[in-house]
Parts: sequence; structure tokens; C-alpha cells
Amino acid sequence: MKLFVAGLPNDFDDVDLKEMFELYGEVRSAKIVVDRATGKTKGFGFVEMTNKAEALETIEALDGAGLPRGKKIVVKEAEEQQRPGGSGGSFNRNNGGFNRNNEGSNRNSGGFNRNNDRNNDNNDDNRFNRY
Repeated sequence: MKLFVAGLPNDFDDVDLKEMFELYGEVRSAKIVVDRATGKTKGFGFVEMTNKAEALETIEALDGAGLPRGKKIVVKEAEEQQRPGGSGGSFNRNNGGFNRNNEGSNRNSGGFNRNNDRNNDNNDDNRFNRY
């Protein structure tokens, strides 16, 4: 079972996180999320425990527990994140939007047509209608 852990001290690393959770059961992995640009911890991470019952007991024991310097940690079951490219929100070339060439040679057959409103205003400026 994968757990989300937040409110971690800035000096915590993966080993510290793993050791803290090993007190409650077998830990498969422990990873603190680090900012790529700065290399500093973001104060949260994920722990994967092999036994679901132990993981649930760990949530009960550690969620809201106080840490040194007055911080309280949040421990809960991690929510699965949707993968990019799945349904909803992904870019699809063939369903509206910019449609390069689905209707023969008509490049402006999708939703991307810069000059539609300009032509309706009898504007002779064709700089946007090059294709």
C-alpha cells in the first residue's frame, strides 16, 4: 500500500523516512520529493509498505503526530495520479483544435482558423491566410 506523507522537516532524506516507517512494518520503498531546480526537499514524500494492515495501522499511529520543531505530519493513503495522454485533457490532433489535413487539402478544417473573422469584415489584409 502506498502512503502519502507531508509536513516533513527540510533535513529529512529517503533513509530517514524509511527508518521512521520501518518501526511500524516492512517498507518496500520510501522517497522524498525534491525540487529539480534547487535540489531541496518539498516537504512531502511517499512510502510503500508491503502489508496493507500494517500500513493502515501506521496511518493511525503517525497521522497528526508531532515532530521536532513543532511540525505535525500528515500520513494518508496515496491517491493514484492519472497518467498524461489518458482520457480527458490530453491533446488530440484529430478532434477539433488544430486540424492539419483531415479534410483533403483544407488546412483550416479544424478549430484553428485565424482569418475567419477578418474576412467577414471585408479586410483585405491576408497576412494570416497564407495557406
